[in-house]
Amino acid sequence: MSATGITFYHAPNTRSGGTRALLEELGVPYDLHMLNFRKNEQRDAAYTAINPMGKVPAIWHRGQLVTEQPAIYLYLADLYADKGLAPALDDPLRGPYLRWMVFYGSCFEPAAVDRAMKREPVPPSTCAYSDWDTMFNTLVGQLERGPYLLGERFSAVDVLWGSALNWMTMFKLVPELPVVRAYVDRLMARPAIQRAQALDAALAAEQAA
Repeated sequence: MSATGITFYHAPNTRSGGTRALLEELGVPYDLHMLNFRKNEQRDAAYTAINPMGKVPAIWHRGQLVTEQPAIYLYLADLYADKGLAPALDDPLRGPYLRWMVFYGSCFEPAAVDRAMKREPVPPSTCAYSDWDTMFNTLVGQLERGPYLLGERFSAVDVLWGSALNWMTMFKLVPELPVVRAYVDRLMARPAIQRAQALDAALAAEQAA
């Protein structure tokens, strides 16, 4: 049982770094359950009993498991609505917020993986993201309206995209256009995100020792 109510399953240098950044942005307590991927702890029965996918991030709250990055971001931002990182249900920005939160997992990441693997593209009529250029230009067009995905309002969706694009550009998996670079730099300069990165760097060093 978590003393704070939230148990966060995490490993450094993984997708769950973004969730740690969001928790730092929210400024709320959480119990950190660390997994060492070097030792394949994510495949141990103790963890697959919690998340059969053997992946992070995952959170446990109120006796229930939440996985999948966008779902975790939506859950946490709504759970701590007073922190202002999620538009309310009656806010006109709620729709765009949900759109870009889901766009990441349903369109962007599948397209980026297909492109990185040099897979033969499927016909647009059967492709979840139409095609790479259409998908990426749609994202770039939104970033150009900046400074954040919801315009002037910073939200949890920016923590998701900032973390993802930082990683993707670092490994040259997406074109590092000026608007993309500026967006990433803007997000990575935030104190909470820098704090999360420092915590993860220390954790990674500890696990490597």
